[in-house]
Amino acid sequence: MAYQQRPPIDPEIARMIEKFKANFQQFLKNTSFIVVALLALWAFSGFFTIQPDQEGVVMIFGKYQRIAQPGWGWNMPSPIGSVIKVPVTRVQKIEVGFRTIDVGPPARYQRVIGESLMLTGDENIVSLEFIVQFKVKDPLKYLFTVRDPNGTLQDAAESAMREVIGKNEIDLVLTEGKAKIQTECQEIIQRYMDDYRSGIQIVTVKLQDVNPPDEVNDAFKDVISAQQDKERMINESQGFKNRVIPEARGEAAEQINQAQAYKEARVTEAEGEAERFLAFLKEYRGGKDVTRARLYLETMEEILPNMNVTIVDQGLANGTLPHFELKAAIKKGQ
Repeated sequence: MAYQQRPPIDPEIARMIEKFKANFQQFLKNTSFIVVALLALWAFSGFFTIQPDQEGVVMIFGKYQRIAQPGWGWNMPSPIGSVIKVPVTRVQKIEVGFRTIDVGPPARYQRVIGESLMLTGDENIVSLEFIVQFKVKDPLKYLFTVRDPNGTLQDAAESAMREVIGKNEIDLVLTEGKAKIQTECQEIIQRYMDDYRSGIQIVTVKLQDVNPPDEVNDAFKDVISAQQDKERMINESQGFKNRVIPEARGEAAEQINQAQAYKEARVTEAEGEAERFLAFLKEYRGGKDVTRARLYLETMEEILPNMNVTIVDQGLANGTLPHFELKAAIKKGQ
C-alpha cells in the first residue's frame, strides 16, 4: 500500500496552534508560581504565638504532640495541624445563682432562681449567690478528659454548696458562718474536680449575697439586726472589761507598792527606835542616877512650857502676891 503524504496545514491554523502552545506554557508557569505562593502562605499560617498566661496544646490530625510554652512556635497548618491555647495562670470564674448581664458601670445582674434557692439543715430556705474562681493546672486533662469542664464545674459548685448549706442552720449561714461555708465548699468542689480528672484548680469560693426568701426577708432582717446588737454589746462589754481590769490591776499594784513602802518605813523606824532604846539602855546601865535625872529634866522641858503652873511660896502666903505665874515668866524671859 502506497504511503499518502499529509496535506499541508493551513498557515492560519498553524499560527493558532503555536499561539495556543505559548499561552499554555505561560499558564503553566503562572499556575506553578501561584501554587508555590499558596503553599508558602499555607506554611506561613502555621506560625503561632502563645501569650505569657497561656500554654499551647499542639496537635496533628487531632492527635496530641506537645505542649508549647509562651512565645513563637510553628506547627503544621490547618487542616493538618492545630494549636489550642489554654490560659493556665489567669484566674477565671463561674457564677452560681446569678449571671452578669453588663459589667457596667453600673453592673447589672440577673438572678437564676433555680440555682440560688437552697435548703438549710433546719429546713429553712435561703437565696444564695456565689462565684467560684479557678485556674487550669493541666491543659491536657482540661481539654480531653471532660467534655465541658466549665459546665461540669458549674454543676459541681452548685451541688457542693447545697451539700454544705444542708448541714448548717440558717442563723449560721446568714451571720458568722460564711467563712466556714466558703472553705468547706471549696474543698468539696476541688475533690469533685479531682475525681473527674478535669485539670482544674479551685482558687477560692466567694459568697456574694445570702438572704432569706423575699416573703420572710423583713423578719430575718430583724433577726440579723438583733444578732448584730448582741455582738455590739458583747464587744462593748469586752472593751469595758479590757479597760477596767488593767485600771484595777494598776490601782492594786499601786496600793501594794504603797503598803510595801509603808511596811519598810515602819520596819526601819522600829529598828531605829530599838537601836536608840538599846543605846539608851546601855547609858542607863552605866549611870542610872544621872540618866534618870537627865530624863526628868528633858521631860520637864517638854511639859512645862505647855502647862499653866502656879508656884505658891508659903513664906509669902500672907502677902499681897502669894503666887508666881511660871508660864508668864517663861514667855517674858523669851
